Amino acid sequence: MNYYALTMHEALRRLDAGETTSVALTEAILTRIDAVEPSVRAFVNLDREGALRRAEQADVERKTGAAGPLCGIPLAVKDIFCTTTMPTTCGSRMLETFIAPYDATVISKLHQAGAVLLGKLVMDEFAMGSTCEHCAFGVVHNPWKAGYIAGGSSGGSAAAVAADECYASLGSDTGGSIRQPASLCGTVGMKPTYGRVSRYGLVAFASSLDQVGPLTKDVRDCALMMNSISGHDPLDSTSIDRTVPDYTQALVNGLSGLRIGLPREYFGAGLDPEVDAVVRQGIAMLQDAGATIVEVSLPHTEYCVAAYYLIAPAEASSNLARFDGVRYGYRDRSAASLIDMYKQTRSQGFGEEVKRRILIGTYALSAGYYDAYYKKASQVRTLIKQDYARAFADCDLLASPVTPTPAWQIGAKSNDPLAVYLSDILTLSANLAGVPGLSVPCGFNHQGLPIGMQLQAPHFGEELLLHVGYNLEQRVDVAGKKPVIAS
Repeated sequence: MNYYALTMHEALRRLDAGETTSVALTEAILTRIDAVEPSVRAFVNLDREGALRRAEQADVERKTGAAGPLCGIPLAVKDIFCTTTMPTTCGSRMLETFIAPYDATVISKLHQAGAVLLGKLVMDEFAMGSTCEHCAFGVVHNPWKAGYIAGGSSGGSAAAVAADECYASLGSDTGGSIRQPASLCGTVGMKPTYGRVSRYGLVAFASSLDQVGPLTKDVRDCALMMNSISGHDPLDSTSIDRTVPDYTQALVNGLSGLRIGLPREYFGAGLDPEVDAVVRQGIAMLQDAGATIVEVSLPHTEYCVAAYYLIAPAEASSNLARFDGVRYGYRDRSAASLIDMYKQTRSQGFGEEVKRRILIGTYALSAGYYDAYYKKASQVRTLIKQDYARAFADCDLLASPVTPTPAWQIGAKSNDPLAVYLSDILTLSANLAGVPGLSVPCGFNHQGLPIGMQLQAPHFGEELLLHVGYNLEQRVDVAGKKPVIAS
């Protein structure tokens, strides 16, 4: 049988029953990667030998009763997490050969859980992008339609899961970078509450917005991944010391008594009619499951793009100052002076989108402009948080589209960065407010491109999101739907 097509929980059941081995699963996945990777192009680095060695070790652990909750499961991760066994490039020439001296906390947690790490996945450079076109090592293609974007910046993570090149993956979400590619590639993607999952070892883009989360084939797999990566980390000062529940306990049928809010600002002008129709069909399914639908308002949504694209670049300009050619990473060795070395290293090492955002951020923080731009954006961020608090007083969670449109052709918006920025308008607010969000496949447009529904809940409402997402998943009919270029 095609082991690569299993969900993670199905693969775990077969491992537990002795019906297969981790080596067999890993070999099946590697064969699958060989078959579809020329079309999908999701991997930056693939560690075949290391994965097979770890799979052999996992089979021994299972026999001796030392198996962790993900023992023997082949996974892959966005190339933004520090790893000691392979380079961490962040999709940038600046870090093309950099190997970290330590593992990110989430990588250590996956190792402790027994997972088999296959390799690192393509991303927009330093997580700056919504299409995975801004990577020094190639462009990811959407498994559902050749020549279409997979989303970003965790596009490789979403595409690899959708194409059955791994059972699940990890991504990072700064303004929708897990939920948006999950929606465009037809996978489940969760951005947890800020502080629920450690950011230690995640190469920072915007520290007050970045969050680590899973991309999976279904909601149950998402719950299993959250069980393994969540929890307090003393190495991360923003990590919250709060008990981690068993998220799989939330996966029960029925939504009786639940109030689901529809933000009116998320269903207005600019929303693709097919996206609107598919998401409303999904909302009707939730209503059939027992939920009550109410209309709510997030009135400052129209300002979230402007606020985000001041706050995030400002933090990025500070975080990326460390890449100067002095300590590690790329260095231009032809420079005649220290200042020239700084200039040429950063000019050559960073791509155009990264340089654009560094310039925006530096300008927003400069003398005479801080109050007019960064401070004002921070005040708008507070208003957005207050919008969520008022909305959650009237409902238990929010439902909406993830993106205004399905995936578009690679290159279609390359010359219009503002249009790409505006495509994030439905996901940015969750990062500004720090609330959790979940993207669940909801249907398809006339081209067969996936459309996702976004669910948002109050802080630490991941269980509620998984509960509602599970109920939606049970009712959405995707029978016979398979990615075109990965089938």
